[in-house]
Amino acid sequence: MVAASDTLSVISLGFLLIEDFAMLPYASLIEPFRAANTLSGTDYYAWQHYSVDGGPVRASNGLEIAVDGRLDRNAAPDILFVCAGGNPSAFRDSATFAQLRRIAAGGTTIAGISGGPYILARAGLLAGRHCTIHWEHETAFREAFPDLEVEGGLYVRDGNRITCAGGIAGLDLAVELIGEAHGPALAAQVGEWHIRTQPRHGGGSQRPSLAARYRVTHPGIVSSLAAMEANIAEPLNHEDLAAHAGLSVRQLERLFAAHLGRSIGQEYLRLRLEAALRLLRETDLSRIEVAMACGFADVSHFSRRFRAWFGTSPMQARRTPGLSPYQNAGAPRGA
Repeated sequence: MVAASDTLSVISLGFLLIEDFAMLPYASLIEPFRAANTLSGTDYYAWQHYSVDGGPVRASNGLEIAVDGRLDRNAAPDILFVCAGGNPSAFRDSATFAQLRRIAAGGTTIAGISGGPYILARAGLLAGRHCTIHWEHETAFREAFPDLEVEGGLYVRDGNRITCAGGIAGLDLAVELIGEAHGPALAAQVGEWHIRTQPRHGGGSQRPSLAARYRVTHPGIVSSLAAMEANIAEPLNHEDLAAHAGLSVRQLERLFAAHLGRSIGQEYLRLRLEAALRLLRETDLSRIEVAMACGFADVSHFSRRFRAWFGTSPMQARRTPGLSPYQNAGAPRGA
């Protein structure tokens, strides 16, 4: 990892922006380094931006970012951040993968941000490394790269590889890097400047607790929801879910209806269909493989349920980039 025992040395940063990269993770990462320069009155950090072809890159919000050039053999920053978003699994540029391997071989620390770990994995740069990725990409990422050691934290640093889940986790990563290179006092100033009132470490959770996400406090409901999320490919029956909750099936059904407004079967089906959409968008798995990965033994049954929930077929959904797991045609009926 880059360190600066000589505090006057400049740490060079590179940002490879992939089309449709997520703006928030990028901004939350680069701004702390700018703040470190401003608050210290010293140019501790310098950076350049790259794209695949040397042209401007459009972010997820439509804003175009001008770059300093294309990623080529002359790029050799101390840290190269690969920023991606949208559907990073669709990026298959072999020339970029080769350049990333060359830069990594030269000693540069390579970091994948938000969807960036997909790019690093495709380039073969995460083999034998621990890594993380944004929770929404995790299911598809695990399917695409079953041999990788995927963790669920905010960011993972493994030698000269860094992976960061995105969102505002880039701020936490940047503050940690600044602290290591230039001391905890400057890191604390940078954090305070960005209204970071609580430190978050790499192993922190990406998502709120189930209780917070569902706005429920009953431990039986929380336990059964956790069991559902952990068993998408091989769904548990209602009796097993009730056993996890320490309740009878009838009691659990009543609690789901009262607190969630859905039955056990409806909620489980929703989770499985949302997982299916992510796999369709971010992997090359066939419709049959997606169905099986999400607990549907019959592909026709899967297609009917999918259309009822999303208003389109699985194959049409694969070709519809704007379709979100959170938009639906109505609550699914039955299990």
